[in-house]
Amino acid sequence: MAFLFHKFQEAVKSLAKSRAFARDPRHLQFEADVNRLFLYTSYNRLGKNADEKDADEIIEMGSKASVSDQQRQVQENVHFQIKNISQTMDSILRPDTDRNTPNSVPDSQNGSRRSGLSFAIGSSASANKPVVPATRPLSHRELSQSLRDSIGYTLEIKQSQIPHKAAGRGLFLSGEAEVGSVLAFYPGVIYSPAYYRYIPGYPRIDASNSYLITRYDGIVINAQPWGVGGETREVWDGYSQPEYEPNPSEYIEGRSDRMWRMLSKPLEDARRGDGGDVVEWRNPLAFGHFANHPPKGTTPNAMVCPYDFPLSEKDMRVYIPNLVFGGEESVAMKRFGTFWFKSWGSRDQEGDGPVIKTLVLVATRALCDEEVFLNYRLSNSKRRPEWYTPVDEEEDRRRWG
Repeated sequence: MAFLFHKFQEAVKSLAKSRAFARDPRHLQFEADVNRLFLYTSYNRLGKNADEKDADEIIEMGSKASVSDQQRQVQENVHFQIKNISQTMDSILRPDTDRNTPNSVPDSQNGSRRSGLSFAIGSSASANKPVVPATRPLSHRELSQSLRDSIGYTLEIKQSQIPHKAAGRGLFLSGEAEVGSVLAFYPGVIYSPAYYRYIPGYPRIDASNSYLITRYDGIVINAQPWGVGGETREVWDGYSQPEYEPNPSEYIEGRSDRMWRMLSKPLEDARRGDGGDVVEWRNPLAFGHFANHPPKGTTPNAMVCPYDFPLSEKDMRVYIPNLVFGGEESVAMKRFGTFWFKSWGSRDQEGDGPVIKTLVLVATRALCDEEVFLNYRLSNSKRRPEWYTPVDEEEDRRRWG
């Protein structure tokens, strides 16, 4: 198996330099990342019984398949893993429950009263209130241990091993995970470009929030409201925010910081959506936002992967630790340079149905009881924090080019 992985690693390096990729720097890096994810997740899908012929076939596909075809395969590979993880947690938390229960019942049947949020949004928001299925009264720690026993690994949050005062807490893998494994979800509230002005702290949204991440398509995920999760399964409206420790960016200090706080005028978030979704706060893998950037001399062992969760998979929804700001309303946007505008043309629908555009962390090598490191790829247009050592300056430039 180690020999086959070495072949894949060599393929990743050579294909990333291929001239077949687009010439636009940003899109070039996007295609290179898709190609890596295709190889890693496909390698994982092969399993431990794979042979050299199987590996060669996937490497050849990676050199010939279109980017769109590789994207579809990555989605399928990741969804296959997440479905297995979700079913495993379901078997732990609801071992004897009939899965064919309705997802919601009218307020008149469950006796609940309309909230102030539902009045603000409109009557349609309270027409159906999500039902929270009964689960075994397991703690987060108990669920985490059971998940490790079943799939071989889980996650822990503890003091980072990075020798820097700003390191704080880090993300650690407990157990063993193969290359291409989905290690973690990136939880939180999802903002499409149409709703940027609703992000807390807008326009300088990173002034006191280090738990923001952006997909290539402009989707921003704010993990700050998720914090460290919880001990229940319940409806989450995205408003509830556990206590957190702000980590202001080091390049915003003194008067500059005060100035941005005065200018921060995000729009009122009365368009949060339909009142919330049922989520499992005990999800042991919902901690992707705690992964640190690798220290100097250390290479990242994980990379971000866009994952579009299909809402048709209703049984899995509770294990996706995200909430879409604005609900399922979709606003087509186009990017021109650093600006986003509404697109008035016909919107090209991707996939067969509505999705939640999320991110997961995927292993770039085999891991065993170690800290998870993720290349932050900070923009070089700003002064970087002193703890940041670029993994690959060229990749950083292309990512934000």
